[in-house]
Amino acid sequence: MENRNEIQSMSADELWNLYEQVTSQLAERITAEKAKLDERLNKLRSATNVAVTPPRIRRPYPKVLPKYRNPKNPAETWSGRGKQPLWAKEQLRSGRKLDHCLIADRTG
Repeated sequence: MENRNEIQSMSADELWNLYEQVTSQLAERITAEKAKLDERLNKLRSATNVAVTPPRIRRPYPKVLPKYRNPKNPAETWSGRGKQPLWAKEQLRSGRKLDHCLIADRTG
């Protein structure tokens, strides 16, 4: 309780100086702790001979143009790949074929 009263009686400048001291001290301790952890990690890696492999980079795939368009909402399209959208399933359930939804000009 005594420290709380001291803090409440400090001026804004004194509080700011205290804040700077605390943040500086925390930064030093965090840096020291990180260095210890990095050293420990390096020891573990060398002890187990585990090589850290970089993440695999996926090859870029070409853009796939839409092949089908929702007749009820022309903004909804589907390339014919992946999971069928709900509107395509509804078309099939109603007895239509996907050929009915084909986009005539597929240049984009």
